[in-house]
Order: sequence, then structure tokens, then C-alpha cells
Amino acid sequence: MHSFELTSARREKARTLAERALQLQPDVPEAHLALGYSYYYGDLNYDAAEKEFVIAQKGLPNDAEVFLSIGSIQRRQGKWAESTANFEKAASLSPKDTWVLQNLTFNYQMLRNYDAAYKTIDRALTINPNGVALWEVKSKLAIAEKADFGVAEKAFSTVKPMTNEEKLIVAGGRADVFLLERKYKEGLQEAENLPDDLIETSPGHLGGKYYIIGFARKALGDDAGARAAFLKSKSFVEAQLKQSAELADAHIQLAKVLARLGEKDSALAEAQRATELLPESKDAFGGPEITAGVAEVHAIVGDSARAIEILDGLLSRPSTVTVPLLKLNPIWDPLRNDPRFQALIGNHAAKN
Repeated sequence: MHSFELTSARREKARTLAERALQLQPDVPEAHLALGYSYYYGDLNYDAAEKEFVIAQKGLPNDAEVFLSIGSIQRRQGKWAESTANFEKAASLSPKDTWVLQNLTFNYQMLRNYDAAYKTIDRALTINPNGVALWEVKSKLAIAEKADFGVAEKAFSTVKPMTNEEKLIVAGGRADVFLLERKYKEGLQEAENLPDDLIETSPGHLGGKYYIIGFARKALGDDAGARAAFLKSKSFVEAQLKQSAELADAHIQLAKVLARLGEKDSALAEAQRATELLPESKDAFGGPEITAGVAEVHAIVGDSARAIEILDGLLSRPSTVTVPLLKLNPIWDPLRNDPRFQALIGNHAAKN
């Protein structure tokens, strides 16, 4: 929701519909819920959204969606305990809703409470054993916690993707796993076999596809092929930003592509823009992902000291960055032999 079709026209339409509903029936809690979503997804105005959700809660005291909405706001505000409590409440009110359990799992993952994360996602998989997105979450947990690819391998053999979205999740997951395993030929083949017309329905995925292709080709020594892929990725991301200029995810993706193309100043400028759009001070849930992207850009352009400094901070607060991922992921290879990076790994491995 945050990264799809975030255009001014759609934001205005959503706001207009919600406000019209409130004008017709000011006391209807569902209308306040709708207006809250408009503030939340459309404007990233979390304080305004929370006020509307709290009003809605008064009229819907036992509605799981309201607790889920409030919990979603609270984690972006860095109120992790409150957020987790509200997600747990939502799960108790709607015990068969795997989306609630998936969100609760994300909280535990950010807090690096892997025992609770596994128990929660397993509850969801008990409800829907073939849930593609659920298997994706569990696979990423195992890799992040202990570089364990066994869950991913089980997922790939278990799930049977039906929709285009599910096919994208599985294909993208397979490509990512191959790159993490440094099986670049397999990762390249997986990415290249994804038809563009299947991906184009999801903005941002085309840029991601050609970034993976570029990364794999670079690792295989095909510099010309890598550059061609990165240029194609750049064109897709720039087209996406023309439609939705405020997408921090797209700006950080463009920053990575520019860094790979050797355009250091432009890459750092895009990374700065992404940080301005979604700083951790504004969003403690989505912001760290942008910050990790900024660290990657600094690593690519050769500013190892800054990259390591950023990673040190991410390991010290809630984020999806972990020591096993830093040791495993080839994106951090530019830092691999730096004594400061090795010290970072050692210090945080002892803490965690």
C-alpha cells in the first residue's frame, strides 16, 4: 500500500471519499477508519491517522482491524511495546487472520526476538500452510537469524503460486536466495526468465529485476552486460518516480543503481533525498530499510567508514539488519576486508 500508486490524484480521491462519508454521517466509525487510512497511506501523516483510528475504535471496540491499524501506526512511531500489544489484541479478536499474524511477526523480527517471530509465523502457516507470503517471511527469518537456507528450500518445494503476485514473490525469492548463496548464474537465469509483462503490473519490480540482473552479471565478470542492465533499471525507476515522486523506496533504488553506474554524486544525492522523505525519526519501521540502503550506497561508492558507521547504528536498534546477513550478503563485499567491518561483526555477534 505504501509503495503502490502513491500518486496525488489517488491520494486526493481517497481523501475526498472519506471526507464525504464523514459529512454524510459524522459518527460512523468506518468513515473515521477510512480517513485514517487516507492520512496513513496517502500522506504518511501518522499522527493524524492515529487520531482517526482512535475515534474509530470508540465505535468499534472489538474490531481487529482497528487494533491492527493503531498498532501499525505505533511501530512507525517507535512505540514497539504498544504496537506489539495491539497486534496481539487484533490476533486474539481475529485468530484466523494471517495478515495480522504476519504483521506481528514483523514486529518481533525488527526487535530480533526470533523465538516469538517463529512461533507467530508458524501460527499463520497452521491456518494457511500454502501461504506464499507466509513462507517468504519464515524463509527470511531463518536466513537473517542464522544464514539458514533450509526453510527457503522447503518453501520453494512446498508452495504452489497461483496468482501473478505469488509467482513474483516466489521468483524474486529464488533469485534473492541464489545471490545470497553466490550462485550468480542461477540467480541471473531466474531473474531473466521473469517476463516483463508479468512484472509491470507492480511498479518498482521492473527496476528491481534489472538491478538483480546487473548485479549477477557484474559478479560473473560481464561488465558490459551489467552496465546495460543497470541502465535499464535506472530508466524504469526514473519512470516510476515521474508518477510518484515521493516514494523513498524508489529514490533509494535509484541511488543504488547510480552508484553501480559510477555516478557517485548523483547516487549520494538520491540517497539523501530518500532519507529526507522517510527518516527513521518519522518512521521507525520503514525508515531503517532506507537507512540500510544508504549504507549500501556508501559501500558501493567506496566510503567504507560511513557505511560501517551506519550499519553499527542499525545493529544497535530495531531493524532487519543482522550479523549473519552482513557476513553472508555479497552487497557488503566492498567492506569485507576492512578491519573496522570485522570489528563491527565481532562486537555485535557477541551482543546478539
